[in-house]
Amino acid sequence: MKKVLIPTKLDKVAQDILKKNGHYEVYQDDAGDVAALCAKHPDAYALIVRSEPVTAALMDALPQLKVVIRAGAGFNTIDTKHARKKGVDVMNTPGANSNAVAEEVVALMLADARHLIKADASCRAGEWEKKAFMGREVSGKTVGIVGLGNIGRLVAKRLSGFDCTFLGYDPMISAERASEAGVELVDLETLFAKSDYVTLHLPETAETKKLVGAKLLGLMKKGAAIVNCARAGVLDEAALRAVKAEKGLRFLNDVFPKDEPGPKSVADIADIMVPHLGASTKEANAKAAQRSAEQLIEYDDKGVTSYIVNRDIPEGLDETYCVLANTLARVSRQVLGKAVNLKQIETSCYGQLKPFGDWLIVPVVAALWPDQDRAMDSKAAVKFLESRGIEYRNRETDARKGFANSITVDMMGNLDASNLRQVSVRGTVAEGTIMISRINDFDKLYFEPTGHVVCFQYKDRPGVVGHIGAALAEAKLNIEDVRHSHHAPSDQSMAIFKLNKPASEELVQKLAKDVGAVIAFGATL
Repeated sequence: MKKVLIPTKLDKVAQDILKKNGHYEVYQDDAGDVAALCAKHPDAYALIVRSEPVTAALMDALPQLKVVIRAGAGFNTIDTKHARKKGVDVMNTPGANSNAVAEEVVALMLADARHLIKADASCRAGEWEKKAFMGREVSGKTVGIVGLGNIGRLVAKRLSGFDCTFLGYDPMISAERASEAGVELVDLETLFAKSDYVTLHLPETAETKKLVGAKLLGLMKKGAAIVNCARAGVLDEAALRAVKAEKGLRFLNDVFPKDEPGPKSVADIADIMVPHLGASTKEANAKAAQRSAEQLIEYDDKGVTSYIVNRDIPEGLDETYCVLANTLARVSRQVLGKAVNLKQIETSCYGQLKPFGDWLIVPVVAALWPDQDRAMDSKAAVKFLESRGIEYRNRETDARKGFANSITVDMMGNLDASNLRQVSVRGTVAEGTIMISRINDFDKLYFEPTGHVVCFQYKDRPGVVGHIGAALAEAKLNIEDVRHSHHAPSDQSMAIFKLNKPASEELVQKLAKDVGAVIAFGATL
């Protein structure tokens, strides 16, 4: 019998499923803490937790521990690196809370539209202020959804009965999949400018931190509402405070920097704020519990590893090539354009990398969507792409091409209904250093993709590289390296500059206009 500990307030269905299986001895106790239950059962085989911390010390106290399951999506409270050192697999149950969060968004919108919270308090106080609580209807409004993962698409589905118009922004979804959800894909500026409600459903990363700032908030309609049930850091609190009163914006919030008691910094600007209740439904709790138990049984009985989030790199694969695949995907995304909605990804692995072709989709997906962990299972990575309507193929390669140990990443996507874009980037590792050898038709670049870079593709003519260099110097940016390649059949050239500091987006766009660039981007790789 394998001993399973559930030191959390989780639906009893997990315990029931495991006991019924007949191979598990289950101990569930949400009255004490995790350490106390573990101290009583040091021979535990598996832990199922919600948001309780699973530290290195806790795992060290359980020498027979083999599996930790997070009944939910986020696993930042679990020391996954130490778990890997100990040979412990960590799993999560993504999607179990999606409907609960989507319904919370609808609940917040309706509660705010009809002033239900203040009206309830007023009525209980014996008042009768019907005129003071004149509301508005959600029906017929335009709802902008930033992030069209499981939750974002469910928001559209749940609100569809209100005859709303849905605008969406998410470059990691195909136009076809968005259309199936009844959502029109637009750029961020259009979404914020046209929406009566904007609801956020994206992870907090270096790229998304304070994404919703003064520029986007300044575009919003007067009286529009913004709903944040995603992560606190994606919204610039100071920027909202600066424009809220002027525009009469409404702010409905469920997320904070830390889930803990005490004063909240957004209390002065939040029209409704609740203590991170997104996943707090009996149904979501039961679904997460059920998934946890089923995944543990499938893991033991069938060897299913799709939801493991801290997998080792396959034996025989140099970790540097995982970094290469991740880097190629990030460069491909920049060349393709961040606003392009992905439709297809293809990988080609040559030489000794050929047997690892399917696995290398993992670092590719992790590069494109920072919420995905590089240590996830390859099946989970492909499943994620399928959920976004993105086709994936690992192509059969021809050793006669002589590319040695190299990887090519090809991407295709739609900028709009009539504009299809493609990109192909190949790279390798030379003397332990990652090198990009080709971008589209520009071969033999041999560019090391690290640090701060700017890249321009333009019609070849004298003086362009000099003009770009002078402008960078004027901006006090030092050029540490430059690669320049010419493609004679198209009369196009590509120039890549490595800089000591990042170039501003304004400078990149100005230079793009100056030189008539068809591709232009700045990035930190």
